[in-house]
Amino acid sequence: MTDEDRTAEADGIAASYEETDGERRLSFERTDGAGGTATVAQNLEGYAMLKVRPTPDGDELERYYGFDMALDHVGELLGVSPHKLPIPDAAADMGM
Repeated sequence: MTDEDRTAEADGIAASYEETDGERRLSFERTDGAGGTATVAQNLEGYAMLKVRPTPDGDELERYYGFDMALDHVGELLGVSPHKLPIPDAAADMGM
């Protein structure tokens, strides 16, 4: 997996994907000066509920079964349409 597979940027939002010892994390940051961050986390096996956090290591705000539902919450946190969130290729299968 390359860095290009792990990052994406569009419409003033940067997204990055990483795998830690215990989970997969998809983090978003507003880069257009409006500020704001959010992270969607899931266990490495990819079968558990998705957790939405304000930051990669922040406290869990909510859990979701579906990736689309988690992205809706991220969109709310960032103040953008969830359809504008760039998704790196490496994270495209989260919530499946």
